[in-house]
Amino acid sequence: MPTHDQAPAQGRVVLDAGDISRALVRISHEILERNKGAEDLLLLGLHTRGVPLAHRIAANIATVEGTTVATGSLDVTMYRDDLRSHPTRAPHRTELPAGGIDGKTVVLVDDVLYSGRTIRAALDALSDLGRPAVVRLAVLVDRGHRELPIRADHVGKNLPTARSERVSLRLSEIDGEDEVTIQ
Repeated sequence: MPTHDQAPAQGRVVLDAGDISRALVRISHEILERNKGAEDLLLLGLHTRGVPLAHRIAANIATVEGTTVATGSLDVTMYRDDLRSHPTRAPHRTELPAGGIDGKTVVLVDDVLYSGRTIRAALDALSDLGRPAVVRLAVLVDRGHRELPIRADHVGKNLPTARSERVSLRLSEIDGEDEVTIQ
């Protein structure tokens, strides 16, 4: 069962635009605290909705610290373990800032953490790009049901769900509005 989709919102709204904004501000502060500032920090958004979330977190950090935080995007399509069953995934571009990831504190940013398989793929992709000093994970929603031993360092909202439920995240940059729903 997919963890999120782009279909028009249906179901029960569990996070509205204000809730999402507050969660991202909190995550931004947690990242700064854990990193002791913005030095050597790199935010890598996972396609698709992790990319605008990374940019929003970077904007929040810039407001607090008065400095620009490096951001980029990471495509994990070819590292996924479900390509045999879902071979039609369209790949995106991986974009890294100048200087790459070596020696940096890399924060992977994703929308919904579910089985952990996307994050495993992201770690594999990252290892092909260089050697960061530290890798951390920030997610807007953690819905549980892990299949791998992966946990997020920064979570906007823990949202216990049934496996049969679908969590849909809509972001204004992609979908025209901000909200998280459960169907």
